[in-house]
Amino acid sequence: MNMITIIWIALPFFMGFGIYLLPRFDRWLALVVTLAAFGYGLQRVLDPSSLTLELLDHFGVTLVVDSLSGYFILTNALVTAAVLLYCWRSGKTAFFYTQTIILHGSVNATFICADFMSLYVALEVMGIASFLLISYPRTDRSIWIALRYIFVSNTAMLFYLIGAVLVYQANHSFGFAGLQGAPTEAIALIFLGLLTKGGIFVSGLWLPLTHSEADTPISALLSGVVVKAGVFPLVRCALMLEELDPMVRLFGVATALLGVGYAVFEKDTKRMLAFHTVSQLGFVLAAPEVGGFYALTHGLVKSSLFLIAGNLPSRNFKELQQMKIPTSIWIALAMASFSISGFPLLSGFGAKVLTMKNLLPWQVIGMNLAALGTGISFAKFIFLPHAGEEKAKPGFWPAMILLLGGLVAANGVYYQAYTFANVVKPLVTIGLGWLAYLFIFQKVKIKPSRIVEQFEHLIGVMSLMLILLFWMALA
Repeated sequence: MNMITIIWIALPFFMGFGIYLLPRFDRWLALVVTLAAFGYGLQRVLDPSSLTLELLDHFGVTLVVDSLSGYFILTNALVTAAVLLYCWRSGKTAFFYTQTIILHGSVNATFICADFMSLYVALEVMGIASFLLISYPRTDRSIWIALRYIFVSNTAMLFYLIGAVLVYQANHSFGFAGLQGAPTEAIALIFLGLLTKGGIFVSGLWLPLTHSEADTPISALLSGVVVKAGVFPLVRCALMLEELDPMVRLFGVATALLGVGYAVFEKDTKRMLAFHTVSQLGFVLAAPEVGGFYALTHGLVKSSLFLIAGNLPSRNFKELQQMKIPTSIWIALAMASFSISGFPLLSGFGAKVLTMKNLLPWQVIGMNLAALGTGISFAKFIFLPHAGEEKAKPGFWPAMILLLGGLVAANGVYYQAYTFANVVKPLVTIGLGWLAYLFIFQKVKIKPSRIVEQFEHLIGVMSLMLILLFWMALA
C-alpha cells in the first residue's frame, strides 16, 4: 500500500507536465488522474485503518492517510472531474489542464500531510497553480484578482512559516503534535496562516471577491476543494490535540455566523455563494470529528451551485426574479439548494444532522442560527421563476449528473439520520427560513459594507487576528 500511495501522490505532477508532451490527450490524461484519486479516496473511506509514511525520521516529516483524508480526497476527485467535464468542449488549452491537475495533486497532498514543512510546500504549490488558473482569462480584472490572491496568500504563508520554524525549535520536529509543546506565538502564527488560506472568519474575507470574480469552473474548484486545504490541517490538529479543539470549534461557529450574516443580504448570486463558502467551512470546523463527511457534501454542493450560477442569464437576483430560467436548470439549482439547506433524501441532510449531534452545548444556538440563515439565503434560488428555454453550456449536464448524483449516493453514508425527530427539525428550519425570506428579507434593501474586503485592509485584518490568536492561545 505504501508504494501505491507514493505513485498516487506523484501521478498528478507527472501527468500534469506530460500533458505538454501530449496536448491532444490533455483532457483524457487529466481525467485519468481524477479517476485514480476517486478510487484511492474511496478505498481510504471504506478502510478504517491508518497508513503512515515517514519521509524524514529525524525531522518529523510524515504523511498520514486515513478515513478523514479519504473524504477530502474523494471530494477533490469528484469536483475536479466535474470541472473537467464542464470544460470538455470549451476549447481550454493544455496549459489550463496542466495547472488544473497540478492544483489537484497539491490539494491532495495537503490532505495527507502530518507535518508543517511538507504542508507548507503543498500549500505554496497550490497557491501558484490557483494564481495561474484565476489569471487564465488574461483580462485586466482576472489578473488583478489573481495578484490580490497571491499577495494575501504569500503574506499568510510567511506568518505560517515563522510559526513552523518556532515549532521545530521547540521540539526538533515539524510534526503537528509539536504544537502541544510549542510557544504561544508559534500556535498563533500557524493558525493565522491556515485560517487565511482556508477563508475562515475575518482573516478569510479575501475569499468573496476572489471566488465571485473568477471564471465559473475556477470558482467551482476554489470553493469546492481549494479552501479546504487550509481547513483540513485545523481539523487534524483539533483531533490530535485536545487543548486546540475548543479554539477550532469557536472559529467554526464564528465563521458560520459571519458568512451567513453577509449572505442573507447579498443580491449577487456568485457573491452570495462565496459568502456561503465561508459559512459552510465553519460547519466543517464546528465538529471536527465528522468534518470529513460535511466537507464532501459541501464540495459537491458548492461546485454544482457555482457551475449553475455561471449558466444563469444574470448574476443579479432582482433581474433573475423578472426572468424565467430554464426548468431543467432550476431543478438542478433546487436540488443543490435543498441539499445545502439540509433537506432529507440528499447528503446535506445527513451531514447537518451528524454535525449537530457532535456539537458542544455552547455551540448549539449559534449553529442553529447559521442553519436558519442558510435556509433564508437559498430561498432566493428556490423561489426564482422558471419555464424558459434551456441554454446550458455543452459540458454542463455531465458535470451536474456527476455532482448531483454524488449528493444522492452520499446520502447513504449516514442513513441512521432518518428518524422522525431528525427529519422534522431541518424541515421546520427550512420552512422558517423560507417564511423569513418571503416576508422580511426579500423586501430588505440593506447592502453590507465591503470596506473590510478592500485590498488595503486585508493585511491589517491579519494583524488584528494575530493579536486575537495570541490571546486565545495564551488563554
